Amino acid sequence: MSFLTVQNISKRYENEGVVTSALGSISFSVRKGEFIAVMGPSGSGKSTLLHILGLLDDASSGRYEFDGIEVASYTENEKAEIRNKKIGFVFQSFNLLPKTSVYENVRLPLLYSSIPQTEWGKKTKDAISAVDLSDRIFHESSQLSGGEKQRVAIARALVTGPEVIFADEPTGNLDSVSGKTIMKILRDLNEKKGHTILLITHETYTAEHAERIIRLKDGNLKSDIKVTRRFRAEEFIK
Repeated sequence: MSFLTVQNISKRYENEGVVTSALGSISFSVRKGEFIAVMGPSGSGKSTLLHILGLLDDASSGRYEFDGIEVASYTENEKAEIRNKKIGFVFQSFNLLPKTSVYENVRLPLLYSSIPQTEWGKKTKDAISAVDLSDRIFHESSQLSGGEKQRVAIARALVTGPEVIFADEPTGNLDSVSGKTIMKILRDLNEKKGHTILLITHETYTAEHAERIIRLKDGNLKSDIKVTRRFRAEEFIK
């Protein structure tokens, strides 16, 4: 059964009477528990697509179903609730509070959730442990390396127990070793924890950690292929 389904969605922007098409008529579906990479050059529509799938923006036309329900039927408050409960976001720029501890950064989404406050401490520590940063739990994010900051961002995305994680160029600001660490964490979350992962990337070696690669060009879907040779676990340490 499809978890995310888009049918002929498009996105257009209008500025002073000039209409710009960011996405053409795109259709595909994502099964629960799948790991999909979306590739394409700058300006191909990757981030626009992620914003629509993550309920941060609306398509101009077409149909989008999230977990079997058409998104157009939701109010803005209902979309916000779904984002908080079912979606985790990881961005290239980390978006951490700089003078705040790892613990407080990761706990932040729980302040806006319906999860009882009595559970916040355990959920925060469990999320930090999942990215192997328990020894940095009370460090300020400004004291961390780039790779560690991205691991904090992943822990923050995990803390509410989302079903799907949208990762927008999560290795873009990292060196190759830190990038491999981040991809191993995402693979483990997918293969061991069952999270659906949708990864935006321009790097082929990063995309090949996924099961499928969707390629965009000029706002249009150019291909949707199954990865025949995924990176193996032992290659993470090379």
